[in-house]
Amino acid sequence: MDVRRRPPLPPRAGGGEPVKQHQINHPKASDALPLPLPLYLTNGLFFTLFFTVAYFLLHRWREKIRSSTPLHVVTLSEIVALFSLFASVIYLLGFFGIDFVQSFVHPWNDVVKVPRGHDDQLCGTTHLSVPAMPEQEDEEIINSVVSGATPSYTLESNLGDCRRAAAIRREALQRTTRRSLEGLPLEGFDYDSILGQCCEMPIGYVQIPVGVAGPLLLNGEELTVPMATTEGCLVASTNRGCKAIYASGGAHCVILKDGMTRAPVVRFNSAVRAAELKFFLEDPENFDSLAIVFNRSSRFAKLQRITCAVAGKNLYMRFTCSTGDAMGMNMVSKGVQNVLDFLQSDFPDMDVIGISGNFCSDKKPAAVNWIEGRGKSVVCEAVIKEEVVRKVLKTNVAALVELNMLKNLTGSAMAGALGGFNAHASNIVTAVYIATGQDPAQNVESSHCLTMMEAINDGKDLHVSVTMPSIEVGTVGGGTQLASQSACLNLLGVKGASKVSPGSNSRKLATIVAGSVLAGELSLMSALAAGQLVKSHMKYNRSSKDVSKLAC
Repeated sequence: MDVRRRPPLPPRAGGGEPVKQHQINHPKASDALPLPLPLYLTNGLFFTLFFTVAYFLLHRWREKIRSSTPLHVVTLSEIVALFSLFASVIYLLGFFGIDFVQSFVHPWNDVVKVPRGHDDQLCGTTHLSVPAMPEQEDEEIINSVVSGATPSYTLESNLGDCRRAAAIRREALQRTTRRSLEGLPLEGFDYDSILGQCCEMPIGYVQIPVGVAGPLLLNGEELTVPMATTEGCLVASTNRGCKAIYASGGAHCVILKDGMTRAPVVRFNSAVRAAELKFFLEDPENFDSLAIVFNRSSRFAKLQRITCAVAGKNLYMRFTCSTGDAMGMNMVSKGVQNVLDFLQSDFPDMDVIGISGNFCSDKKPAAVNWIEGRGKSVVCEAVIKEEVVRKVLKTNVAALVELNMLKNLTGSAMAGALGGFNAHASNIVTAVYIATGQDPAQNVESSHCLTMMEAINDGKDLHVSVTMPSIEVGTVGGGTQLASQSACLNLLGVKGASKVSPGSNSRKLATIVAGSVLAGELSLMSALAAGQLVKSHMKYNRSSKDVSKLAC
């Protein structure tokens, strides 16, 4: 790493002395020029001048108002008074303002410990001042981070330079762990864009290749789908599925539901009280007042319903609301907090245990998401012609239908699958999520998918569909604002918030995810039915490089 260095300071005599405490004297207004009078007399003079002329001017202006004299008409004495007022204000602000501002800017800068033998350096200090940081050389700050004197997480705020902070943290980490980070790129990334939003304490970024599958003909529109993955064959397989769908006239997708959820858990002294709140929340007469309170969190938040479940004296309240083009977790959480605060007046004995009680359920496989849905509930279908099945997919309709029944339905049931009645929906979901800046952890519930295949038209053609009840996506917020992910969203025509119809961009992205899953399911199942899976992976998912020679 390229770091700026300065020549080391010569050692001072008495280098074996213990650590010293150095007082840092901040500049004051009185330090600027020598004063003709003692400091206390000068301060008293300007205080007296300020209040005297202020009283004089107020008295004169009151007389002008009473006599209807224009205020802008001033006499010589009033001009002198105004000049004296400004002069006293400037002096008093200059004298007392510096200390006041520095009390905030330099809160920890009064005493700095200096290592033995280097009294003039600020290397290895236990208290580093915020404004002094940018003036320090990188090498000094690295040493301070390595020694533990400067917490790594404070570098961005102390330096005011996110890229420099990442470089210093990276070098300090290499020295601490004695492990090389060569190969993990640092340059070419906008670290300011992730500050306070996407990632803390960055040291670089991971490169994931992005491929494209398509055109995917979905709801009459041709789309090119970006997929970020390191798994060979995945993009090629999805691309083949897109080709089969296109040749058969395209796929059709419908949004069944659109609502993000959050479920706090509260506790009462008895199950009776918990049931009373449940009845209150589920009473249609109370919904409008609760919705008004909830919807204050955002102009896009619209409460749809509240579903409750009692466990002893504990109550779980599952709030569902629309969230516009945002994925919406933060939005719904703020709305839930508003309602909890509102309920405290009528239920003062309610003890809020947690704003999330896992009845939501986020980033975990759960039957409630599989049955009730979360985010966007989507169904996508296509009819693949017999000729396309034979020429493009290299198999036949009967073989696909039988394999789907025994693998995706019966096999998944034998395994006790929860929402996993598919071949590899999570492969496509994750690849599209990473490319478009979604939360990859939400792949867990977003990959809930039921794949169905049926022979139609006297067994000649194939009807294939995927039903996905909990696709959680957004086109604003989080990773969607990063340059690379934003470019992928732009490729799909869903970048940012829709100005015409709020929420339409995120809904369209959910249909694209489902359509891509349909293509991926169709292709993989065909490869399995034709016995081509191992052959294709050996061809596209193997590297000829000896990676053992590349290891550090």
